[in-house]
Amino acid sequence: MATKEDYYSLLGVEKTASEEDLKKAYRKKAIQYHPDKNQGNKEAEEMFKKVSEAYEVLKDPQKRAAYDRYGHAAFQAGGGAGPRGPGGGGGGFHDPFDIFREVFNQQGGGGGGGGGGIFEEFFGGGGGRDGGRDGSDLRYDLEISLEDAAKGIEKEVSFRKAMTCERCDGSGAEPGSKKVTCPTCRGAGQIRRSGGIITFTQACPTCGGAGTKIEKPCTACKGEGRTAKTTKLNVRIPPGVDTGSRLRSVGNGEAGMAGGQAGDLYIVISVAEHEIFERQNDDLFCEIPIKFTLATLGGSIEVPTLSGKASLKIPVGTQSGTTFRLKGKGMPSLRGGSHGDQLVRVHVEVPTSLSAEQRKKLEEFAQISGDANEPMAKSFFEKAKKFF
Repeated sequence: MATKEDYYSLLGVEKTASEEDLKKAYRKKAIQYHPDKNQGNKEAEEMFKKVSEAYEVLKDPQKRAAYDRYGHAAFQAGGGAGPRGPGGGGGGFHDPFDIFREVFNQQGGGGGGGGGGIFEEFFGGGGGRDGGRDGSDLRYDLEISLEDAAKGIEKEVSFRKAMTCERCDGSGAEPGSKKVTCPTCRGAGQIRRSGGIITFTQACPTCGGAGTKIEKPCTACKGEGRTAKTTKLNVRIPPGVDTGSRLRSVGNGEAGMAGGQAGDLYIVISVAEHEIFERQNDDLFCEIPIKFTLATLGGSIEVPTLSGKASLKIPVGTQSGTTFRLKGKGMPSLRGGSHGDQLVRVHVEVPTSLSAEQRKKLEEFAQISGDANEPMAKSFFEKAKKFF
């Protein structure tokens, strides 16, 4: 008789692994070996059953304690060391698909609409009504400019997805043909497989759990009920979106199968970098050079904003690095009703070349200027006297 593999080794964890570590390890292995991702691969199917069996034992404190003490003998008939089966009282293992859904429904949650969670995200939709299967949610990454993010815009997106087959109207059957009882499961939709004392129940691989089989598959979709086509969709991008914003278009994901509902389309926004403005939440930030004469004498300049030019007053004696605020000139709030501000930091630009006349005038200015006109420098050098 072949020796069974160690449960901890199957999940790739240490014996000291926490409950959360076990769950994370199982999720990773279940994704790797799930039959939907390894169709026709018997080895992957067996590994999926093994890791599910291992997790069912180790997730239960009582079963785990028995396994740690007696190993696999704890669950063998007549072992006498603990529960006779991982289900307790001599029962068999649960359906590995039930364990899989249990773990993923607990932790899936995000990433899609309609409550599908990680199961739909990775494996293309959950069970629909009457044996149907819901379509997968889709993601479309869309980059827009900062200007478009500020005012909102309508964009046409083009993508390829599984759509309801026009020839069979999604039934998967060639027009005129009918469905017959599945010969493998005889209409039950499930099959049972026995491995010693362990019995597995899983969806019938022939009919996918429907209990019926198409007599003559549709020639256009090969019986799937869907065909891949390129589709176009106009999407309205509201003002105020930022990188990472997600827009949900209900029912525009992949079509369901055998009566299942269509998935949703998620538009994930990315706002391109701007050559002038840097966004900070709803505020905009920019840096503008000004002449040293303007900084000294004061005045006003025109500065760019997303809505056009705006006048900015520069007070007398403005220092380089001073930041001014233009109220309401930032980004609109995605929730509506308000705008952020635009922050303008000025840098005093010193001329790099002077004419003879300009140099003479500046030298005259330097001679008549006293420390009183340079309070920052005076204060600094008074503090720094001890270093000289």
